[in-house]
Amino acid sequence: MALPADDFRPTASWTNLKLRADLLRRLRDFFHERGFLEVETPLLSADVVVDRHLDPLAVLLPGDDPHSGKRFWLQTSPEFGMKRLLAAGAEAIYQITRAFRAGEVGRLHNPEFTIAEWYRRGDSMAAGMQLLADVAEALLGLGPARPIRYADAFRQFAGVDPHRATAADLAAAAHEKGISVSPSFTLEDRDAWVHLLLAQLVEPHLGVGEPAILYDYPASQAALAQVRPGDPPLAERFELYVRGIELANGYHELCDPQELRRRFAEANRQRAADGKPTLPDESRLLTAMDHGLPECTGVALGFDRAVMLAADASSLAEVLAFPIARA
Repeated sequence: MALPADDFRPTASWTNLKLRADLLRRLRDFFHERGFLEVETPLLSADVVVDRHLDPLAVLLPGDDPHSGKRFWLQTSPEFGMKRLLAAGAEAIYQITRAFRAGEVGRLHNPEFTIAEWYRRGDSMAAGMQLLADVAEALLGLGPARPIRYADAFRQFAGVDPHRATAADLAAAAHEKGISVSPSFTLEDRDAWVHLLLAQLVEPHLGVGEPAILYDYPASQAALAQVRPGDPPLAERFELYVRGIELANGYHELCDPQELRRRFAEANRQRAADGKPTLPDESRLLTAMDHGLPECTGVALGFDRAVMLAADASSLAEVLAFPIARA
């Protein structure tokens, strides 16, 4: 079937493509002025982030036999490679590159996207949050970002304590607010209810009027962040929101390789329970962490979303030359 005559054209306007180029220069200038080294790490790697919700794209590189080969992964972020550089002596590094995630298509998603990621040795979570706020101001010029604790946001907008409420309490809050709930939700999967309330009741209010940085996540959502002991224990994780849209995810990075192995095993257990394939749980990152990953904070920013907000656009297609539908 023939394609439409204008299907070769970009979906973004030239005005937005010029804005995109300007923001790329602005971001590089920001990090250059602060002494960060720009680095490049592989898009194709034998290693991959093991996460319950992130689905990487696999690539088979043929060997001598064209019908077999070695499996590599298109990276969901440059995190593993950049942390290996930190373990090898890097001090402050950043990267602007492409990342890939299967099954992510929509107004705010494209399977191939541009990500900006940075790490600085010795930074606390507070220092990482401040640097993220500075990046947001440099790109968007919306004023200082307001920090808000995860628990405070939930109490304000969902009326529950996300750290202490039971799954039944969270389910009751969802039903009370008239939220449509998937039949797959069970009271055994407490985190699913937390995510649902976050997406439906909390996130739409974050970053409205001024940027917001949500921080001190539940320990069960630590991903690759450190967990701070206490009652309750809290993940030293933070996210930037603007106009209800998540722009960046940051961690006071986990440095303990044995804890990371435990988390990867748990993520693979959850993937199997969800009917997803498990992912390789040993990697050169773990070897690097066995060697010694220094204390650091890292952040990944969805650059396409930042451009979308700067352009006052309503979808990524308005700021991408060729989204997946025209790739």
